[in-house]
Amino acid sequence: MKMVDLHRQYLGIRDEVERAMGEVIAQSAFIKGPAVGLFEQELAQWLKVRHCIACGNGTDALLLSLLAVGLQRGDEVIVPAFAFAAVAETVLLLGGVPVFADVDPRTFNIDPASVARLVSGRTRVIIPVHLFGLPCDMAALTAIAKEHGLKIIEDNAQSLGAVCRMPDGTSRYAGTVGEIGCTSFFPSKVLGCYGDGGAVFTDDDELAARIRALGSHGWFTKYDSRYVGLNSRLDTLQAAVLRVKLPRLGAWIAARRSVAARYTERMGGLPSVVTPAGAAYATHVYHQYTVRVPAECRDGLRAALAKEGIPSMVYYPGTLCEQPAYRDACVCDPAMRHAGTLPATVLSLPMDSELTDAEVERVADAVCRYFTDNEKRCHE
Repeated sequence: MKMVDLHRQYLGIRDEVERAMGEVIAQSAFIKGPAVGLFEQELAQWLKVRHCIACGNGTDALLLSLLAVGLQRGDEVIVPAFAFAAVAETVLLLGGVPVFADVDPRTFNIDPASVARLVSGRTRVIIPVHLFGLPCDMAALTAIAKEHGLKIIEDNAQSLGAVCRMPDGTSRYAGTVGEIGCTSFFPSKVLGCYGDGGAVFTDDDELAARIRALGSHGWFTKYDSRYVGLNSRLDTLQAAVLRVKLPRLGAWIAARRSVAARYTERMGGLPSVVTPAGAAYATHVYHQYTVRVPAECRDGLRAALAKEGIPSMVYYPGTLCEQPAYRDACVCDPAMRHAGTLPATVLSLPMDSELTDAEVERVADAVCRYFTDNEKRCHE
């Protein structure tokens, strides 16, 4: 068993993938070939957003977005303390100051109350990270941003296809609520390619033009440098793969939700296991199925699963506040209560659209068996 069985997924689409890649090779347009533009159009249509600009990876998507909104040295950007490193490192690379907010221990996402506490005269941007497949409370964050004149850049690397339900009754895809949304096509994502890849979304024509130029050396036309930019692009072979996968995204998300429902049905009654939370304001795509267990038994559970050939992962083993690269150059919410408790208690179980009922039962049985045998010892 694997955390994500990419080869099994490939076998179901092999003929189409090989045909699409063969067409790219035949054309030999490996950089900025036709498949790139077609994929950008198709994903924009799927997400109901005006612009999709493909780039080299999800980290570049964040960096391009911060460049596009004009982040300056000393500007503060509010980010979650419990998330992947890219959300902090991109701010620091541009001379900004990451300001780490607390997170909701049930959803793992940035806590709007903490964000509100941290807004200062130097705050320019909020970056909500839609972690593990569940979007943040975008209505609350949008209200804070509007009150203080801030930009929102959504890190949607783990929640592509999830939906945000807004207070006015409308629904929007995660990554399309703020001024800019970013995603990653890392192979294990819900929509992943066979290498690195990323994209930026926006409804703002001016921002879209700037982001596209910034990702191509700052050029509006070749050799016409308007900005100091990057060389960040999605190669044509990866775009061809993503075009094959995109029409299946809805079905794959439905399959992940089915797997998650079976996990929760089997493990939801265990006193020591907190299964992933939903939210009335959003849908979940289960990029990860992440449970919380007592710190005293998390590593024992991992070892027991490994002994039975079942993988598991800890995302993330420490808060960003604790990282040596960031701790002396950041600001942390002094009232932070929850983010620091998660690294010792979270555990992600195998999750992908290809998991069989038998595999789900095998994982759930192993978790239930561990706690049946160790419940008392875990709480000593």
